[in-house]
Amino acid sequence: MEYDVGSLAEASGLSVDTIRYYQTLGVLEAPRRRGRHAVYDDSHRERLARVRELSERGFSLKSMRELLAPTDGAEGDEALRAALEQGRADPTYTPRGFAAALGVPLSLLRAVERTGIAEPQPSAGGEARYTESDLTAARGALKLLERGMPLTRLLELAVSHHRATTRTVDRAVDLFDDYVRKAATTDGTEDLDAVAEVYRDLMPVVTGLVAHHFERVLVTRALQRLERSGEKRSWRRALKAIARARLRLKWR
Repeated sequence: MEYDVGSLAEASGLSVDTIRYYQTLGVLEAPRRRGRHAVYDDSHRERLARVRELSERGFSLKSMRELLAPTDGAEGDEALRAALEQGRADPTYTPRGFAAALGVPLSLLRAVERTGIAEPQPSAGGEARYTESDLTAARGALKLLERGMPLTRLLELAVSHHRATTRTVDRAVDLFDDYVRKAATTDGTEDLDAVAEVYRDLMPVVTGLVAHHFERVLVTRALQRLERSGEKRSWRRALKAIARARLRLKWR
């Protein structure tokens, strides 16, 4: 049976954007082209059903791509083992499970979600899920509360940062579309493999640049405030502490 992307979305229970996202990441093979139209078939529908099953079992998209890769013999066994290990090491959480892992009421998590600063990722299973990286970040936020920062003011600051970041990210996506996606389009057909490869290359670079800049500005402004206050002893101690605790980020 043949499908256009809309009918495939209806048959699989996924959104059109999710299907295209899976194509970009290499989890779903690109459709055949019939003129200017993309044509999917039952193999795509079956693959999406498999992806949905793996997602519900907690596998990451990276694991699924490895597990579903067409390999034979020993290579296939190796890919399967790698995917299974990665799947176990990178669990995902429903919002209820995420709140339980954090040790906070689900109502508090829902309140934070409504501000826009916490947002689970869409999954093939239909329900949005949080990742292990989300859990690590949220535990870091709880440490700020443990240090005495008031929740209301911390949320206000987080919302302000989120809004500014969203505006910047929207401009970054426009740049990507204008200079990467359009460059990878020939005769109206987008080279999804090429776009995905550039995305994988640029993501750690961009996030690293953003993290580095934020750290540099934060440290510089904090030191300037200490220096202006005349607290020379605190300023010198802060310099030593910063030298010992530079931000270290690992991006997947």
